Amino acid sequence: MSKVYDWFEERLEIQAIADDITSKYVPPHVNIFYCLGGITLTCFLVQVATGFAMTFYYRPTVTEAFSSVQYIMTEANFGWLIRSVHRWSASMMVLMMILHVFRVYLTGGFKKPRELTWVTGVVLAVLTASFGVTGYSLPWDQIGYWAVKIVTGVPEAIPIIGSPLVELLRGSASVGQSTLTRFYSLHTFVLPLLTAVFMLMHFPMIRKQGISGPL
Repeated sequence: MSKVYDWFEERLEIQAIADDITSKYVPPHVNIFYCLGGITLTCFLVQVATGFAMTFYYRPTVTEAFSSVQYIMTEANFGWLIRSVHRWSASMMVLMMILHVFRVYLTGGFKKPRELTWVTGVVLAVLTASFGVTGYSLPWDQIGYWAVKIVTGVPEAIPIIGSPLVELLRGSASVGQSTLTRFYSLHTFVLPLLTAVFMLMHFPMIRKQGISGPL
């Protein structure tokens, strides 16, 4: 076993990486409120795992979306548990993100030299809210349908570009199959990809700049 470890150690310098992680200084003022970002990340990882599991059964069509969700809840092995965990961790993720943003703001985490950390964090907060909006529509029940109709209709009040923007969001003049396809693509591919990119920018900056001061 030691030979296997030595082989990887020689090529990956595992011990050096572990020492760098464990030797990072943690200020004495850090308390449970500084864990909100980590909890948000944990919720995101749970979302990825449970969401991936549901893609094996979910069908993103206006005629089959609702029935496929019902199948997940009543027929698929542990489907009810996976979807319930996905749903509640989504709510937890939004709540933890809001509390995290408030904590960072109150402790001055947006000030020099952490401006870029703050900007990437705000973008991640917007992406988190977008997950909620797009995911809410996927069961394609009455609540999901009307939520999509209202949300996509908001830009219509914007002069000149309002109507084209609404049509871009919906995929057509009215809410239908093209709308569900767009929201499904956003929820399962575009938003996770953007979130991963901004996380890869956000976390190294936190490690580089350190934790902001106390309340």
